[in-house]
Amino acid sequence: MSETMNQRQVLGTTILHRAVWVGRIMSGFVVIALLADGTIQLFAPAQIASMLQETGFAMDLTHVVGPIILACAILYAIPATAVLGAILVTGFLGGAICAHVRIGELGSPPEIISLLLGAMTWGGLYLRDPRIRAILPLIH
Repeated sequence: MSETMNQRQVLGTTILHRAVWVGRIMSGFVVIALLADGTIQLFAPAQIASMLQETGFAMDLTHVVGPIILACAILYAIPATAVLGAILVTGFLGGAICAHVRIGELGSPPEIISLLLGAMTWGGLYLRDPRIRAILPLIH
């Protein structure tokens, strides 16, 4: 019986270890996407000029939005501030989705990407942070 318990503990630890790494990878994708978006907003706003015009945002907002995106990415990447970062990322992505819904682009690629990034933000945090799993136990 003791040997069975030890095997279950080892299996549980192995699964948890893998889940943490999957969460880190998911979070890494989110951080990379946000860093890329923030960098483009700051240093190459001409590349996204058409998208900004379609959604009704002025070009000079890239100097405001870029640092906000970068700050969200940094806060999310740091374990001590990851929950705050996830909340801010969710707000930013929700605004992006809302902008596309407002102009009638329901189901557009930018909207789907924002939705997936939001899901990956919280999914990655859930898998890598035991505090989030304790608050939201999906499996008992």
